[in-house]
Amino acid sequence: MSKKIVVLGAGTGGTIVSNNLRRHLPSDWEITVIDRDDQHIYQPGMLFVPFGLQKASTLVRSRTKYILPGVDFVIDEITHIDPDKKEVKTKNHSFSYDFLIISTGCNIAPEENDGLMDAWGKNAFSFYTIPAAEMLRQKMKEFNGGKLVMNIAELPFKCPVAPIEFVFMADWFCRKKGIRNKTEIELVTPLSGAFTKPKASAVFTESAKSKNIKITTGYELNAVNGKEKYIESIQGDKISYDTLVIVPTTIGDKVISNSGIDDGIGYVPTHQNTLKALKHDRVYVIGDATNVPTSKAGSVAHYEADVVVFNIMAEIHGVKPEEIYDGHSTCFIVYSKGTSSLIDFNYKIEPLPGKFPMPKLGPFTLLKETKMNWQGKLGFEWLYWNVLLAGRHLGAPPTLVMAGKEVG
Repeated sequence: MSKKIVVLGAGTGGTIVSNNLRRHLPSDWEITVIDRDDQHIYQPGMLFVPFGLQKASTLVRSRTKYILPGVDFVIDEITHIDPDKKEVKTKNHSFSYDFLIISTGCNIAPEENDGLMDAWGKNAFSFYTIPAAEMLRQKMKEFNGGKLVMNIAELPFKCPVAPIEFVFMADWFCRKKGIRNKTEIELVTPLSGAFTKPKASAVFTESAKSKNIKITTGYELNAVNGKEKYIESIQGDKISYDTLVIVPTTIGDKVISNSGIDDGIGYVPTHQNTLKALKHDRVYVIGDATNVPTSKAGSVAHYEADVVVFNIMAEIHGVKPEEIYDGHSTCFIVYSKGTSSLIDFNYKIEPLPGKFPMPKLGPFTLLKETKMNWQGKLGFEWLYWNVLLAGRHLGAPPTLVMAGKEVG
């Protein structure tokens, strides 16, 4: 039997899983990872770019540098996935596989939102790509007051806390600039609260109130009118703005839908505990490409990688994959330059107060704005490039640990 594992996408999930498998498997297993370019982006840093706290150029590094020797990295465009034939086609090659790992991520599609492209870069901005974050940095530099609206077009979207962080950071930024009294800040979301989980949502709402940030919930975007500077909901409610920052519609990679293996919006139907593709054998899905009901965030891909590796190793040894993954996600929420909060949760258990990662010791405090959490947020970038991408273990299990959390 040939022994080939093909990984589609060399982002967070694809890189970690490839490196991790290379460590676990003997050399007669070939591991190939395919991506369309050699640019690995540290995505959490894009939020800092608009506020001048990080240069966009420092967020991009060569993917090759972070992929272990013994993993074949192919730069090519994936054009078709055929799970029946166990084959992947790219523009220049075709690859057969014994196991396939789909880590193709997701992307913003501003062209999907009525009127948005007409306003893009004029009075509507985003920070979900490097060029967009750069454009917004220029805008924030010139910004001297008015109504700043942060809108989430629709669900699902990448990193559910980023829009909250943006309005908190905008509040800090405008205070520092001395223009907060001339600025209105509003978060407009399709969610029923500031966040998907009630306890965390209540904490964020309280923080927003104290910062004089308005939150409008249950708002389903229909169109952007850049000429007259307002957004309109499906119900016909208009919210005017001077500067719009938006998370446009987010869709999975086109190759997923073009290959007919998606759920209708470009994500792969995935078992939420084993991370196997529901309809295909020997196919696993990781990170933003899945349709599992947890955050599309880097920490999720990191936790999922352990589970995918464990289950592929199990299948190789003729054992059934285990239902290990519980939706675990951990996110820092930046409040200002110098303070941050932290949440840790899974499918069933919402963010709770307490200490992380060590019970009672921390050093990080959950659901609380602290300076130490800010240090954690900054330190995470070093950890990401030097430890996590290599697929090294931090000793943290991929599932949620209840020790140290306050239940009640």
